Amino acid sequence: MANQVSDIKVGIIGAGTMGEAFIAALIRSGIAPTSISVVVRRPERGAELVERYSIAIEPLAQSLSTSDVVILGIKPQGLAELLPQVAPHIKPDSLVISLLAGKTISAIATGLSGHKAIARVMPNTPTLIGKGMAGYSLSSGVTNSQRTFIEKLLAATGKAIEIPEELQNALTGTSGSGPAYFFRFVEAMVDGAVEMGLSREDATTLTIQTIVGAAALLDGSEDSPARLREKVTSLKGATAEALAVFDEAGISEIVAKAMAASARRAGELAQ
Repeated sequence: MANQVSDIKVGIIGAGTMGEAFIAALIRSGIAPTSISVVVRRPERGAELVERYSIAIEPLAQSLSTSDVVILGIKPQGLAELLPQVAPHIKPDSLVISLLAGKTISAIATGLSGHKAIARVMPNTPTLIGKGMAGYSLSSGVTNSQRTFIEKLLAATGKAIEIPEELQNALTGTSGSGPAYFFRFVEAMVDGAVEMGLSREDATTLTIQTIVGAAALLDGSEDSPARLREKVTSLKGATAEALAVFDEAGISEIVAKAMAASARRAGELAQ
């Protein structure tokens, strides 16, 4: 890998929501837009990205042959078809970063004829605004300079932690799918407020600001979530009544089962 960030060339295969999020993160981390090439299936999507970020759109072979870092941002189901197209063109010392849920480092290495430097990253959608949470696992062939690059890139997406690869599916069930759990809860709160007579507009405003404020309080507090909950819950008060309904419905069990289902599906995607 090049010694200076400004000298690193990055190729991104797949330009969906997460692929675009990583274009923005690369630029925030110090990579020049002119050093980023993207491989797209739809020319109109490529034109959007060029106008928005001033990056380059290149054919697969051209992008791979010049890239020090290759980011795989396609859907997991397309990996088996993609890897044979990538293998003949990728540089032997390039870093491959996979954003694909469920796909293991060993499977990617095998598909790339034994490629050594591979990072498996599970981001989430707040990456789009630099507030993401990612977990990453590295192959033994990742060099110190490549590790530094990964850490700097993921810092530009939000927060990141390194975890053993065997915990990647658990991470998918926690933070990878986590934003959807949150959005679903917000939907339910809005619907509940409408049932009590509030307009949908007011219900949405009340709910979103309540959630945003609570999240900011949690992020900035030294108190645990449990302690913050206790502070707002008076004995036999209105909040206590609401929380009792959650507990009677088995909220902890419901959430745990949902997270386990996500993790299980992530494992199935490895097949």
